[in-house]
Amino acid sequence: MPKLFFNSTRHADLPLHYGQVPPWLAQRMSLLGGAITESIVSEYGKSAFLSRLSDPFWFQAFGAVLGMDWHSSGITTSVMGALKRALNPKFKDIGIYICGGKGKHSTQTPAELIALADRTGLNGNELVHCSKLSAKVDNTAIQDGFQLYLHTFIVSNEGEWSVVQQGMNDTNGMARRYHWHSEKVKDFIEEPHTFIYGKNQGVILNLADVQAADAKLAMMEIVKENPTRMIQEIQKLTMPSHHDVKAKDVNLKRLGSVLALAHEKELRNFESLLMLEGVGPRTIQSLALVSEVIHGTPSRFSDPARFSFAHGGKDGHPFPVPLKTYDETISILQHSVEKSKIGDDDKSKAIKNLTLLAQNMEKDFVPDENLFDKVIERERNESYKYGGKTVFGEAKPPKDDGQMKLF
Repeated sequence: MPKLFFNSTRHADLPLHYGQVPPWLAQRMSLLGGAITESIVSEYGKSAFLSRLSDPFWFQAFGAVLGMDWHSSGITTSVMGALKRALNPKFKDIGIYICGGKGKHSTQTPAELIALADRTGLNGNELVHCSKLSAKVDNTAIQDGFQLYLHTFIVSNEGEWSVVQQGMNDTNGMARRYHWHSEKVKDFIEEPHTFIYGKNQGVILNLADVQAADAKLAMMEIVKENPTRMIQEIQKLTMPSHHDVKAKDVNLKRLGSVLALAHEKELRNFESLLMLEGVGPRTIQSLALVSEVIHGTPSRFSDPARFSFAHGGKDGHPFPVPLKTYDETISILQHSVEKSKIGDDDKSKAIKNLTLLAQNMEKDFVPDENLFDKVIERERNESYKYGGKTVFGEAKPPKDDGQMKLF
């Protein structure tokens, strides 16, 4: 079975966003998130899914394809909540369980892990120890100005785990998300993270870094002295503070190849797409981006904003969530998962081929310089046809119902 493991040391901003996810989106996030997870576990295994959770760019792309605000801190709470609702009831089938959550729910993590251990025979005390240590490291050993308010512990039925937790900085209104994967943790106090995702704050105290070994020894010997060894974060990538999606946030060759695959009629005749016969262009567009979340390699997630072009965003950026398309995507993906369980993987292969076809087209694709604006205009103009909806209400037909030609 092929494995896709994610590894990097990138950092990025997470602007704090507030507000609730509306029920009409929360329900769909659980259904689609669960189906994507099942597809990944079926194709690549549980370890690969846990590895993906430890990559902040994949995580951000995952949240965007589910219809969340593409760059905000709210993705963390919403995605983990959606996955917990989707995966825990299917633990016997999928083998992934999620403990903890935001605020008071995070304090329930130890009890949830012990209860899971009683059911499965996993080492509950060891898992609780790992959960508490990961929180202690990020809240105390790394003094970067962020206080944790969310802690989720994701564990497989084999005892492998990931941690996704997030802290808030009240002074600058930013959030920082921390990612862990047990396969990468050799020592809890010596570079345990797969990633720290957040805005660079300059020089910080990080006692979990391997370079802090001398400082830790000095602290043990001279407990009255403050540690003076400070390290600076490296390889920073700053997520933009603007709420709307801009052309500069998206790799237009990647996005353009997906749009061409979906909307150019002559390209719909590929033999590998025959199993998706009857699926409209707008759903092919969504499925192609969902396919990449399932099958894409790490380098494909450097522009997470691109994945908001699957199902829009609840705030209307880049366009309203097309509920009819969203529901069709869920139905097709769930059907492919169920078919695969009985050995019929034709539809799963067809969905996977969307990624391969788009990537092949991308090599020679030259996007129109006005492509981005045309896509946004078309999506917003036609949103009402697909049941477009935001937290502000339903999409309305434009005054001029003209068609915008993309290609």
